[in-house]
Amino acid sequence: MDSIIFDLDGTLWDSSKTVLTAWNEILRKKDGINELTVEDLQGTMGLQMHEIGKKLFPSLDNQAREQLLQECGDLENVYLENSGGILYDSVEETLEALSEKYKLYIVSNCQEGYIETFYKYHQLEKNFLDFENPGRTGLSKGENIKLIMERNSLSNPVYVGDTEGDLKAARYAGIPFVYATYGFGKVEDYDFAIKSFAELKQLF
Repeated sequence: MDSIIFDLDGTLWDSSKTVLTAWNEILRKKDGINELTVEDLQGTMGLQMHEIGKKLFPSLDNQAREQLLQECGDLENVYLENSGGILYDSVEETLEALSEKYKLYIVSNCQEGYIETFYKYHQLEKNFLDFENPGRTGLSKGENIKLIMERNSLSNPVYVGDTEGDLKAARYAGIPFVYATYGFGKVEDYDFAIKSFAELKQLF
């Protein structure tokens, strides 16, 4: 193993409360659209933005939905840059330790600018060498994992995530999957499982 690629939501942090505040600020100004709950947002973790839009706003047509998602995503990035999310226990020290032994990366299903807010607020960019997301490439998570592998000449990475979509992405890329059981999803098939982020130090 030469590297570790991480999912973000449900693996490194929980940003749902900050995101909810931003999205509901937008939704309060829209007629006929209800505000969301934390459960609504957490039920979309791991999905791409267009999938999130269809699940949360099924009554809107594609153009209206895309416009709303753009507004929500833009304000979300502003809020996250100022307030951040909640890092899971021991993320900072575990990343520090792992970065001394392995090359670290992030691949997340998010809009452009989202991972950058994670870096900026929590000052963790120093631990990672590269990142990718569909907001920038338009590709699926599995395709973005392969892109990171090719771009950085990785031969034996693993992917750490918490949802069935993360598992499928790792399988698509042909690499082992580490299931973060403390996250948002339920996954039955995996190569390794961790109950806390710090367990990665014992696993690898």
